[in-house]
Amino acid sequence: MQRPMDATGNRASVVIKLHQTVNKTNYSSSNPCDANEITEQIPLAANPSILLHLLSSYGLDANDLAALEGTCKFFRSPANFQPDAALSLPEVAALDTCCQKAMFKSMKHEEKEKLKQRCGGSWKLVLGYLLVGERNYRREKSQVVAGPGHSIVVTTKGDVYSFGANCSGQLGLGNTEDQFEPCLIIRSLQGIRITQAAVGTRQTMLVSDTGSVYKFGLDAFAGWGSSGNYTSSPKLLESLKGIFVVQASIGGVFSSVLSREGQVYTFSWGREARHGHASDLTDVEPRLLSGPLENALVVQIAAGYCYLLMLAYQPTGMSVYSVSYGLGGKLGHEHNRNLGIPALVQHFHAMDVKPLSISAGAFHCSALALDGRVFSWGWSRYGCLGQGCAVEWVSLPREVEGLKDAKARHLSAGDYTTFVVADNGDVYFFGWAASLRIQVDGAEKETVAAPKLATSIVALNEKVVQISATNAAHWANQHLGSAHTLVLTESGRLYSFGGGEKGQLGVKLVEELGGRYNPGRVDIDGLA
Repeated sequence: MQRPMDATGNRASVVIKLHQTVNKTNYSSSNPCDANEITEQIPLAANPSILLHLLSSYGLDANDLAALEGTCKFFRSPANFQPDAALSLPEVAALDTCCQKAMFKSMKHEEKEKLKQRCGGSWKLVLGYLLVGERNYRREKSQVVAGPGHSIVVTTKGDVYSFGANCSGQLGLGNTEDQFEPCLIIRSLQGIRITQAAVGTRQTMLVSDTGSVYKFGLDAFAGWGSSGNYTSSPKLLESLKGIFVVQASIGGVFSSVLSREGQVYTFSWGREARHGHASDLTDVEPRLLSGPLENALVVQIAAGYCYLLMLAYQPTGMSVYSVSYGLGGKLGHEHNRNLGIPALVQHFHAMDVKPLSISAGAFHCSALALDGRVFSWGWSRYGCLGQGCAVEWVSLPREVEGLKDAKARHLSAGDYTTFVVADNGDVYFFGWAASLRIQVDGAEKETVAAPKLATSIVALNEKVVQISATNAAHWANQHLGSAHTLVLTESGRLYSFGGGEKGQLGVKLVEELGGRYNPGRVDIDGLA
């Protein structure tokens, strides 16, 4: 984790200014945060609980807290707070903030200490680990997921709405009728707060704030090609009892979950050791991924159709791992061979790039770097890598040159489609535009081989916080309707566009239309 020594320009500077202002009249030095020992009793030094409350409630991240220690000796000194009097005030604040997180506060003392050591021996680093998950897959925040033919929406309170295709009960409503308007899932979820959702072909997985996983739709985890047995109401996954799950991700032929302790488990498709175990499509037992990940602290998983990406957290910066089916260079290792054991994508280190988040499309990948750059690799059909169509596939992560001047903060890879949201609010698109019925540069196009403004989204004049586009293989899901996209804004408004035959847009369309090019509003409360 980077520790900036200059706290100006971030939230830490506000705390320092407050500290200086409050203490100004009681301190002889012109700078109460200089390197000299504090020799007088000053209000905030005498009442550090005031600052602790400020640090814990102001939304400071790990870098902000580290900046305070690096700038001011007052914040480096022992704060004399329990449970460890030797901890500095920012370190105590980091622990206090961690304890406000659902996945952390339920841990036993020894589990917290073990996590602290795995993160690098600091509560600030533990906080950084927790915040990466919140940022990358919006844990404990409102979120939207566009699956093959159906949509799932989670509110800030943890309620879940579903709409779209429902042939296998994948909407969790206790029936198999398609729904053209958002429906609140009530069955089996009374009093349960959902913090994350994942969708796949005719199936859905929900993760609760207590680490439990509920599944509905196809009983098998494989999705396409599996049997027709299904469950139409949320059902607790007994096989995951004893594992506190924080994220789920569903691919085309397998499913995966991430534990609070940073371990990855997969279901199905272990044939030919694609996931390091010899199971088959009907396997319902979670299998721990072995190899290099055994000692890694994974903070995000992203499942493509037939492969899995993993982002591992480290104090010095994060790393990307990949496993499974390598055709088309999807695994990022300068070859297209399959990998049964997860392997580090070393090219990021070779380029001195620090990955921040990952997104797995059906057959291509994208990654967001700490400095806002975007990288892509895998199959390049329809220009989905944003690097033209000159080559069939790219096996190593490569920077998307067309986004050099756009500092990205969010990305979403789909079925040969890629969205990028820039820090200034602009939304870019490249790939198979016709599949999503999206307008770029004010026109409808078949393919977009280089990043272009998604004018139909920009026209909303809203700050976008999340975009989710269907990332399932279109040829395996034609019976579920065309691909679609969901757009969530900071104000809590939800928009949808693309295919809508099965109700996946949350609205009943005129039958001959089959979808829409311009984003339309979907009314669901509680998303802000």
